[in-house]
Amino acid sequence: MDLRQMEVVVAVAEEGGFTAAARRLHVVQSAVSGTVRALEKELGIQLFDRTTHRVALTAAGEAFVPAARATLRAAEQARAAADAARGELRGQVTVGTMQGVWVGLHRALAALRAEHPRVVVRLRQAAVSDIRQSLRDGSVDLAVVAFDRQQQRGLVTRLLVREEMVLAASPARAFAQADRVAYAEIAPVPFVDFAPGWAIRSAVDRAFRTAGVERGAAFEVNDIVAASELVRHDLGVCVMPESVAARFPDLSLRRFVRQPPRWNVMAVRPAGEAPPAVAALLRHIV
Repeated sequence: MDLRQMEVVVAVAEEGGFTAAARRLHVVQSAVSGTVRALEKELGIQLFDRTTHRVALTAAGEAFVPAARATLRAAEQARAAADAARGELRGQVTVGTMQGVWVGLHRALAALRAEHPRVVVRLRQAAVSDIRQSLRDGSVDLAVVAFDRQQQRGLVTRLLVREEMVLAASPARAFAQADRVAYAEIAPVPFVDFAPGWAIRSAVDRAFRTAGVERGAAFEVNDIVAASELVRHDLGVCVMPESVAARFPDLSLRRFVRQPPRWNVMAVRPAGEAPPAVAALLRHIV
């Protein structure tokens, strides 16, 4: 068994199929299938259940993949340490993030590329719950996400931004005050909500519960731009972080009279010493 075989199995598991894994690895599908079959024969176990419609890990595969990821990470760290010793940094960093969370990440990536052009960064956008699991299973090296205290156990975190949320509405929609709203006032208004699992949705739900006010969603979306379009056409209002709402200058923004929804944006990584490439990116982020 060698590192390349482990890399292929991990790619199939993460991509959900042989064709997608082949695209990721820049090889033909037959090479991926052949590598997996050879490893299964060597190990004497079946790693994947294959049907005409899907590829899924077997129980043995579920046990094998985390160990393979750990081995690949260890090999990458060894290569990175050798490169660093001769003044050169290379490798790959997988960064998890979520819609609405950017906080200057693009500047950090640009600075990393200028300093270490041989470091490859893969961006993976997903819901916060998926990113948290990916941090724990090793498929994500670093994340820039909105976390609460309950989600931080077993992870190393660094606070980047503590941000207040605002109400975004069409300029045509009237409210009692020019620049502020209360939860009770907006509860009857049609709402544009983000899907469950989004950090924005969780923070807004929590704020309304704390205020003892119920609201009903008219629309549920999983895209910031789609939310802004619905608000722009006065089909509803939307609560979003101020930095996100500021991207849409044609919307009317109002703060909450009291106890606004808030979120904490953090840099999060697995516990233990950060690999050199991850540490380099972290320096630019924080």
